[in-house]
Amino acid sequence: MSKLLLGAVAGSALLLSAPAFAADLNEPIPQAPYAAPVASSTFDWTGAYVGANAGYSWANQASGVGKDHDAAVGGVFAGYNYQMPNNIVVGGEGEVAYGGADPLATWTGAIRGRAGYAFDNILVYGAVGGLVGQGEMKTGTGDQTRTHVGYQVGAGIEAALTTNVTARAEYLYTGTNSRDYNGGVKGDLDGNAVKVGIGYKF
Repeated sequence: MSKLLLGAVAGSALLLSAPAFAADLNEPIPQAPYAAPVASSTFDWTGAYVGANAGYSWANQASGVGKDHDAAVGGVFAGYNYQMPNNIVVGGEGEVAYGGADPLATWTGAIRGRAGYAFDNILVYGAVGGLVGQGEMKTGTGDQTRTHVGYQVGAGIEAALTTNVTARAEYLYTGTNSRDYNGGVKGDLDGNAVKVGIGYKF
């Protein structure tokens, strides 16, 4: 008799709790709060910058002395970039460079315009501008200096490593007028150069 009574009580408890359990199943499951995706940052190339570079130049002709002017080159540069809303970047840059090797050592100063396209922190660009250089040639009759004028064209790629530090690699072709050195030996500053550099953007 007691077993029957306990069974009846347990059955009644189950019947009474079933509606409450069913109601709990119908309640919506709490959702985690929505978190908006973080927008990716885009590097802005607009601003002034300074830097230094080094590289190698070749095929600078010095006629009548039997060899070309191939040498290491190095220099400093400074400029300003402006990035448009469509990611086109325009700017100007000045550079002073030196390359020394027999028979012709040179100082050059160049002003170049730059234009390119920014892929976030990567800038691909072309450059063109004017150049003034001083050549010094050493021959058997002594040393003589001459001033040359000409142009530079080139292209490069630059990467922003941090908000302020950039690194670049570029190619430049230089063309200048030819001058007489030491009794008819002609020389010019024509040639090719590849350079790598590091810059600081303000």
